[in-house]
Amino acid sequence: MATVAEQLVRTLRDAGVERIYGIVGDSLNPIVDAVRRTDGIEWVHVRHEETAAFAAAAEAQVTGKLAVCAGSCGPGNLHLINGLFDAHRSGAPVLAIASHIPSTQIGTGFFQETHPDRLFAECSHFSEVVADPAQLPRLLRIATQAAVGKGGVAVLTIPGDLADRKATGPLTERLPLVTPSPAVPPAEVVQELADLLNSGEKVMLFAGAGVRGAHDEVMAVAEKLAAPVGHSLGGKEWIQFDNPFDVGMSGLLGYGACYDAMHEADRIVLLGTDFPYDKFLPQARTIQVDHDASRLGRRTPLDLAVHGDVKETLKAVLPLLRPRADRGFLDRMLREHVRKLEKVVGAYTGKIEQRRPIHPEYVASVLDEVAADDAVFTVDTGMGNVWAARYLTPNGRRRVLGSFRHGSMANALPHAIGAQLAQPGRQVVSLSGDGGLAMLMGDLLTLPAYDVPVKVVVFNNATLGMVKLEMLVDGLPDFGTDHPPVNFAAIAAACGIHSARVEDPGDVRGALEKAFAHPGPAVVEVVTDPNALSIPPRITGEMVRGFALGATKTVLNGGVGKMVDLARANLRNTPRP
Repeated sequence: MATVAEQLVRTLRDAGVERIYGIVGDSLNPIVDAVRRTDGIEWVHVRHEETAAFAAAAEAQVTGKLAVCAGSCGPGNLHLINGLFDAHRSGAPVLAIASHIPSTQIGTGFFQETHPDRLFAECSHFSEVVADPAQLPRLLRIATQAAVGKGGVAVLTIPGDLADRKATGPLTERLPLVTPSPAVPPAEVVQELADLLNSGEKVMLFAGAGVRGAHDEVMAVAEKLAAPVGHSLGGKEWIQFDNPFDVGMSGLLGYGACYDAMHEADRIVLLGTDFPYDKFLPQARTIQVDHDASRLGRRTPLDLAVHGDVKETLKAVLPLLRPRADRGFLDRMLREHVRKLEKVVGAYTGKIEQRRPIHPEYVASVLDEVAADDAVFTVDTGMGNVWAARYLTPNGRRRVLGSFRHGSMANALPHAIGAQLAQPGRQVVSLSGDGGLAMLMGDLLTLPAYDVPVKVVVFNNATLGMVKLEMLVDGLPDFGTDHPPVNFAAIAAACGIHSARVEDPGDVRGALEKAFAHPGPAVVEVVTDPNALSIPPRITGEMVRGFALGATKTVLNGGVGKMVDLARANLRNTPRP
């Protein structure tokens, strides 16, 4: 008769799970061995369990399907926790298998004893211990459906000795894995929404990740209401392309006229966003549409809360909206958007391809041109987010993944591993900071071990750039942010990876093109200017005082890359006063 471990693995395999990310270990060995003996599912041996969780999160995000990671008892599964927080906050359907100490030893202070079901409760929709073989099929159903149905993490804690016991019931059982149907608000709420939008003279739309699949509907509403459209970082990939109403991005990494449009509008509509930076929101005149009712109103007071899928809600309200002939507000915001971008763009465009140290903006701009039209970009938290926000051009087919809600360092390489294994024929590019790559650098070894053709572009400025900026804002001289230079290309080469180190800006394009043409994994390390920082779109008096106190020779710029070209293109169709 099959074991509980075999029952688990075969049920997951039959549900479409193709791989489990993790590191082998004593209490996990029965499950790993079951993978070995089961066709159609593989064990991906990473070098850190945090990588396993990040990789599973990325796989789930690019495929929309359940992904799985695992950790052995105690420290092994504790290493999963940071990546699981990222997966959960990103809404990625991930099942984590946390193996446990022998069941008879639980509660005795045994070697490596923790309580995973409690520890993972905050970063999961479901976290329970399997205490008897008869429980496994049912708890597995509940766990996987919680992950897929609610969007996020579910954790099954399984003692190692129990995994090796005989299973009860059938060897495999069908998992439901049913995704929720889109929520449609009731007719009276749709009418109230229409009345508020029709009565507003200056309407502004602000789009988050929840507008995925609703691009056409957002454009149709913007056209009818002559409304500028801004976005969060999470919404960029879904809304910025083919958007003649674009006024940029708000938040700490923002640019353009988005902030101005939002604060001047008499109706702000938050579409599928749980935008956390409440200081950037006007805290008034706001409508919010979200499929998750628990998010409504938690960032700002609302004139109307609409529980509904963005696409279905906008489809319902569109016939009730009156076309607005007056484009004054929209056209003024589009002109302001171009003005703001042109004001800062000159700081880095002049002969930048000849400047040393290499400006990271230039690297990001060339990367955007060289990368495939359907590439998946994974970006490290910090300045990597800035370059992705301002230089990667969305087109509806490209994906940009990052730790946008959890804000963890070191996510880019692990995310890239998961995305690449899930979609082997697609180009996957990791925009890694030197700090982020160093933190989980061991998983460079995973790339050649599985011949994962990820292209890692390392922005090496020998400093933690975002932390340095935070210190300057607070009026503090940067301290503890810089570190001795490291040759990451040499490390990658020692791992058996095609690599190049670039110190001359004239070599950037050639190095990237060669790496992208290479059939296997590749690392391109670019030595960049440590003084290239970014400022937010709205500067407060406190920030100015902080910069005056903390900045001496630091160069602050608001590089926006291709965004100025997009804005100018939109402005061509805007009547001049």
